[in-house]
Amino acid sequence: MPTLRTTPTTTKEAPLTQNRQRPEESPQKLPLLALLALATAVFITSLTETLPAGLLPAMSADLGVGESATGQTITVYALGTALTAIPLTAATAGWRRKRLLLMAMAGFAAANTVTALSHDYTLTMAARFVAGVAAGLAWALLAGYARRMAPAHLQGKAIAIAMAGIPVALSLGVPAGTFLGKVLSWQVAFLVMTGLTVGLLAWIAALVPDYPGQEPGGARTPMLRTLRVPGVTPVLFVTLVFVLAHTVLYTYIATFLDELGMGGSTDLVLLVFGAASLASIWIVGALIHRKLRALTLASVLLVGVAAAVLAVFSDTPALVYVAVTLWGLGWGGAPTLLQTAAGDAGDAAGAADAAQAMLVTLWNAAMAGGGVFGGILLGLVGTSSFPWTILLLLIPVLLVVTAARRHAFPLRNRV
Repeated sequence: MPTLRTTPTTTKEAPLTQNRQRPEESPQKLPLLALLALATAVFITSLTETLPAGLLPAMSADLGVGESATGQTITVYALGTALTAIPLTAATAGWRRKRLLLMAMAGFAAANTVTALSHDYTLTMAARFVAGVAAGLAWALLAGYARRMAPAHLQGKAIAIAMAGIPVALSLGVPAGTFLGKVLSWQVAFLVMTGLTVGLLAWIAALVPDYPGQEPGGARTPMLRTLRVPGVTPVLFVTLVFVLAHTVLYTYIATFLDELGMGGSTDLVLLVFGAASLASIWIVGALIHRKLRALTLASVLLVGVAAAVLAVFSDTPALVYVAVTLWGLGWGGAPTLLQTAAGDAGDAAGAADAAQAMLVTLWNAAMAGGGVFGGILLGLVGTSSFPWTILLLLIPVLLVVTAARRHAFPLRNRV
């Protein structure tokens, strides 16, 4: 989980035409169709990143490289996001939000088209890197965009709707893409992504409201100085370590289940995880404006309990499903919780944009690092080490969330 947000109190507003909503005009209800467009953008960015996981054998055969090399198409995507999110966020701070979102999604359409048509490994890797760059731009924009569409007391729910695209991509999108790759070809799966993105561009153009960026000379907090804003560093630390803990197991979930003799149930396990994640997003969306701290603590504890069950009772299939359900309930709302916490912490100093860009960078760095770290553990110790590793990583996460009760995860939510 993964936001440019310019608040009226810290920026000057560019002129708007009369048919555009001014940012300071608080809407009275959620613009559902516009938020669903953002959720679709989240779905496309999440699915584009993970789609090769289910298509590796066919992709590697056509590209003439091994499956391990083809697997790096996921790593290079994450690197593209991690390396460019912060500088691109700073460079485009003054751009109108709608134009920026349209450009980012057009980048996805172009990158997925090149990926589908390429028979050259180097060109494919370049296209995947471009897709990652577009992802960094989009992810640093989407949650903040959702917040600006909603009144203050519904901003958490707005982000939850936008972030619903993540579990849908993981639980339904990846299996569907894998099925398309088997029945037709992996190229068709990527071309379908292009088609979805083209449709989304029309949707955004028609129904998503526009907002101004920051004008030159407006109040901006430099990226590095943002780390000194109270609350920002704890949120970023929790993001880095929590995402790392999750990714260590999720990346190798098929291998983990295969070692348990449940390899044939991987699709069902992922479906259970996705359904629990959707339930988590609904709960978080309903309560986040009042219970950010409690929900974050519950999120960490649920994932920790799930890891403990997998560590001790993984030889019982029924308990594996219980653990996966708890994992989904804990993880599904995490992107919404962390992005909201980052935006709130940075808001007071006019550093919401920078805080969200850093969160996106660390999120993707943790995803890339989780795959590498998990691979090392797999080779040295085996899959049984994954749940115990999660438990160890979650200890400092829980301690930081518990201690950061004033600014990062406050006892009382800001209004």
